[in-house]
Amino acid sequence: MTKFSDLALDPRVLQAITEAGYESPTPIQAQAIPEALKGRDVLGIAQTGTGKTASFTLPMITLLGQGRARARMPRSLVLAPTRELAAQVAENFDIYAKHTRLTKALLIGGVSFGEQDKLIDRGVDVLIATPGRLLDHFERGKLLLTGVQIMVVDEADRMLDMGFIPDIERIFQLTPFTRQTLFFSATMAPEIERITNTFLTNPAKIEVARQATASATIEQRLYDFAPTRKDRSFTEKRAVLRALIRGEGETCTNAIVFCNRKMDVDVVAKSLKSHGFNAAPIHGDLDQSQRMKTLDSFRDGSLHILVASDVAARGLDIPAVSHVFNFDVPSHPEDYVHRIGRTGRAGRQGRAFTISVPSDVKYLAAIESLVKQEIPRAPLPEGLDLAGEGSDRPQRERSSKSRDRDRDRGPRGRDKNRDDKPRDMVPFVPVAVVAEPVEAAPPEAAPRREDDRRDERREDRRDDRRSGRDRREERHEDRPAGRDERRAPRDRRDDGPAVVGMGDHVPDFILRSFKVSAPTVSDEDEAPATAPEHADEG
Repeated sequence: MTKFSDLALDPRVLQAITEAGYESPTPIQAQAIPEALKGRDVLGIAQTGTGKTASFTLPMITLLGQGRARARMPRSLVLAPTRELAAQVAENFDIYAKHTRLTKALLIGGVSFGEQDKLIDRGVDVLIATPGRLLDHFERGKLLLTGVQIMVVDEADRMLDMGFIPDIERIFQLTPFTRQTLFFSATMAPEIERITNTFLTNPAKIEVARQATASATIEQRLYDFAPTRKDRSFTEKRAVLRALIRGEGETCTNAIVFCNRKMDVDVVAKSLKSHGFNAAPIHGDLDQSQRMKTLDSFRDGSLHILVASDVAARGLDIPAVSHVFNFDVPSHPEDYVHRIGRTGRAGRQGRAFTISVPSDVKYLAAIESLVKQEIPRAPLPEGLDLAGEGSDRPQRERSSKSRDRDRDRGPRGRDKNRDDKPRDMVPFVPVAVVAEPVEAAPPEAAPRREDDRRDERREDRRDDRRSGRDRREERHEDRPAGRDERRAPRDRRDDGPAVVGMGDHVPDFILRSFKVSAPTVSDEDEAPATAPEHADEG
């Protein structure tokens, strides 16, 4: 059996490996490390959890043992798709290079540029970064990649899923052509193969397991159920998840629950917490410090259940995860392999449970086609009543006081003891209103004819009821001085006597002429009885 001492590694690296408790390399490590130490490009294809990180970290430390770093010009570059995976690579580097004098810098989002710039200015041997933050430093003129001797691309298929392939191609073009490239991926998609053919020179292809296969140490189960109503699917899935976790009992020492969407991660985590589970969410929208704090709590055992999006499907090196629950069936079949690969690591036994609904049929077919096996179906836990347990809020015992109150209520929810008689009303006290004296109008100069005009007489009113709902402006009793002088006298011709009682202002429509049925007869000149009817022309 091959041991690390047989791989021609630096003695200081071997000492660190021994102190870490490792003796024998994994298959990917045993085949990739010798080829990397020869200076060849390496294309490694292996499922998650097989030790790919040490496959490039150990030979990199050995090859960089000679030489000196220069300011802003790192000697090696490691690209990772997520912040968590980049941080994990940095932790492994600290473990294996603790007896050397090599330096490193971690460039990830959520951290101040200033601290990272200080590390780069001093010069680093190993630069570990995510593609976006690396290009940010380069475009700001803080970084040069012309001194890179070894370039590593980890989880290349995840880079493809996250849309980093254009950035990877640009970074490749910024590095020297003579660099050594170590390229690792769990699957070999056509786009990944195109990149390897373009940027790798005669690579040593190492495939330790069939592409996208699940580990034999993982027990897989599929729980398929039909929700009682379409709008209750999400709620009832949470009830199924809680029943599965409870059904595992003490065997579920810790677990990771995967959701497809970030917003669902928060809802599921909150639901589990409300039902007494020790759960916390982690996804890309959280602050980096919060994400690291949550991961540290999960690693040290203070957090029992980690609800995560696919950002946590890669780079979580936690060997003792007992269970993985797929709350949602992943839309990309490769993600299923990475998710369940969080358990059953390093030869341990693990369990991976997937919850599906009828709409997930096409995704399940793609997964089973990729892994070349059918996922075993399992019945729902006994005694699970989806209609009764679908509520996301735990049922609480009602108090005796509330029960007594309900018994006292009638069929329509009305309290029997309530007196339905009308309450005593405040008696109405009439208020005497004293009318203000109204000045009598002067006698009319001539009798007013009712058939000539409509009765348009209006009196000024005051709104004595100040209710506030519809207050109207009071009409002014006194008009501004000089208004009558500005008003030109109207030529009334045969309009008859003036209308009295309208105040100083007479509307124009009242002064118009209308057709009358009988002629106007004056006192001085009496019209003949046979005079024809005529109309005023005005």
